[in-house]
Amino acid sequence: MASKKTGLGRGLDALFAASAPVLEEENNMTIEPTPVKEEIDDSDRVVYIDINEIKPNPDQPRKHFDAARLEELANSIQENGVIQPLVVQKKENCYELVAGERRWRASRLAGLKKVPCLIREFDEKQNLIVAIIENMQREDLDPMEEANGIQQMIHKFGFTQEQVSESLGKSRAYIANSVRLLKLPEEIQKMIRSGKISATHGRTLLGIQDPRKRLMLAERIEKEGLSVRTVEEIAKKLKGEQKEEKKKEKKVKSAEILAVESDLRNVIGTKVSIVQGKKSGKIELEYYSIDELNRLIDLLKSVEK
Repeated sequence: MASKKTGLGRGLDALFAASAPVLEEENNMTIEPTPVKEEIDDSDRVVYIDINEIKPNPDQPRKHFDAARLEELANSIQENGVIQPLVVQKKENCYELVAGERRWRASRLAGLKKVPCLIREFDEKQNLIVAIIENMQREDLDPMEEANGIQQMIHKFGFTQEQVSESLGKSRAYIANSVRLLKLPEEIQKMIRSGKISATHGRTLLGIQDPRKRLMLAERIEKEGLSVRTVEEIAKKLKGEQKEEKKKEKKVKSAEILAVESDLRNVIGTKVSIVQGKKSGKIELEYYSIDELNRLIDLLKSVEK
């Protein structure tokens, strides 16, 4: 990636360095929409492109755009123009967004016909990385969108968590914790997307194995505004209950097994325990002294005779 002289190779500053002028109509500028087939040698030059010639990236990690915030940005664009250019790359019959979909959507709401752009050439991998980084730097991704973007880097492009960490400038622990959120059921993921519960709440809920109890606690977090510390305490208590339930399940024996244990205890004269597995098991005899052990050994030897 570093060997190619692209905006990504030069760092994100190169991607977003050139601030675009205010609306060209307001400044009486006469820049025409740039045809898709036109060759542009100066990749650092801001060019105005017909907004209808630009298409969103289907692999864009950000999937949700708040309508109220888009309206606010559209109002700002109507007043001040698009201050920072979009980043696009050429496709056969259009330009595809690399970064700036929110600005593109707001510009459409504002009624702009052309938008300022920087044209870059990225491969599919670079495109995804830039889109994730741009959104993360602006804190535009919700935790689930971020987790899905990171998962895409790992599964689609074969990144290790260490490589993702280096690419995004985040710790390896941050990357691992982010991806863990994808193990949550869809109902809880939706709650995180909408901001009803936090990503930290979600990671705490992962420790609860019972799906019903996990969802009930998530709903409590939303309704009661439980702190992460409180949720951790509740989760710890539920984990303890889960362990106790498992112990009880192991101790439960059928009436037939209990009857055999009782018969053997009467014959051998000591406590007998039958431990059953799925396909095999074992018989345990207890003794409380060396003399008792020797007695049991002699008894077993006599059976052999």
